[in-house]
Amino acid sequence: MSEKEGKILVIDDDKDILVTAKMILKKHFREVNTITDPQKIHSIQELLDYDIILLDMNFSNGVTSGEEGMYLLREIIKRKPDAVVIMITAYGDIDLAVKALKQGATDFIVKPWENKKFLSTVQAGYKLCKSKKQLKQARTTKEALAKDIDQFHGNIIGNSEPIRQLFRTIDKIADTDVNVLILGENGTGKELVAREIHRKSHRSEEIFMNVDLGSISESLFESELFGHVKGAFTDAKEDRMGRFEMAHGGTLFLDEIGNLSLPMQSKILAAIQKKQINRVGSGVDVPVDVRLICATNMPVKKMVEEEKFRQDLLYRINTVEIQIPPLLDRTEDIPDLANHFLNVYKNKYRKEKLKFGSNAIKQLQNYRWPGNIRELQHIIERAVIMTETGVINPKDFLQDNKYAQEKTDANTLNLEDVEKETILKALEKHDYNISSAAKDLGLGRTTLYRKMQKYEL
Repeated sequence: MSEKEGKILVIDDDKDILVTAKMILKKHFREVNTITDPQKIHSIQELLDYDIILLDMNFSNGVTSGEEGMYLLREIIKRKPDAVVIMITAYGDIDLAVKALKQGATDFIVKPWENKKFLSTVQAGYKLCKSKKQLKQARTTKEALAKDIDQFHGNIIGNSEPIRQLFRTIDKIADTDVNVLILGENGTGKELVAREIHRKSHRSEEIFMNVDLGSISESLFESELFGHVKGAFTDAKEDRMGRFEMAHGGTLFLDEIGNLSLPMQSKILAAIQKKQINRVGSGVDVPVDVRLICATNMPVKKMVEEEKFRQDLLYRINTVEIQIPPLLDRTEDIPDLANHFLNVYKNKYRKEKLKFGSNAIKQLQNYRWPGNIRELQHIIERAVIMTETGVINPKDFLQDNKYAQEKTDANTLNLEDVEKETILKALEKHDYNISSAAKDLGLGRTTLYRKMQKYEL
């Protein structure tokens, strides 16, 4: 045990007991304090800052009832139910010690004690204290992550046929434990689909653990995924759970799995096959029960052919495969998505009356969106911030008019495509002023209106 760990308080009216206890404990714990009179304690809160409290049963001369110690024990446990309190008692007061255990004490020490027995009792108490802290931390993390599921991530938005098909697939697989592989371009919402699967599963009350594999270096891979024990490597100053253990009972989402090197793929495969992990530096196998969902924008099947991705790993992770359509294939969902992001950001930036102009949504639908929904979200946030009026117009999307580009090939020779793109550029050039755009195109206003209706501009 490190000398720099543990804060211990010993409360006893016998100064010889305090001197002996401090002499034994100070070699093994970071801080050891002693008090002869509990009345010198300014508040119970002072006691709660200690990892372990060793507490005598009686403090006043001639008092043997143990009520003084029992009262202080009750006050400590009332404020901190998981406190580690070890009672100090004389041989004849064993019954009192047992009563103290029933009221929340962790253990008791009989004086006069044997030094090794005394030290081992305190060390056991400290290990229990550390375990309680780790459990509390894990529960806190779990609660925070569970709340995170229902925050900004929200629901999948859209009513296009590709999205309706996606919903049907999610409904079929959500309440099973099959491994799922989600494929799609960057920004299509792979994590959102994974969260929706988790939300509709029987594990929905458990943790959803998101791991971005693309951001984990190979040197830290095993420690991050499987955990480590204290001393396993230079910076391993304490035991640490990995993501597999943290996700036990819930869903583990491994994003960007296509970015893993072959050695890292092998280690992931072993954990999936055995359903157990081994912390770095430990020889103990730890069983893990997780629902595995993976995602990537990489062509993993082609990578298998090129021997860049293990075929046996692909078989393990894609019992069901979900392909998320790019935004280009579901442009009818853009109005709903755009209005959703507008509501989010006009509230965030306190522009509650902000709205889209009459042609803004049409312009968004006429863009290719290589960055998909994430790019749409970014552009609308920027427009909300930058607009100086109460209406978002096409000019607010980006200064270089990049978003006025049309989805069709710029080199097309199809006359209708060329005409549509030319009209769109003219409209953007003149901020959708019909008279000015018509004059620039050499058309009458009525003709331009008719062509705009034809091309749904």
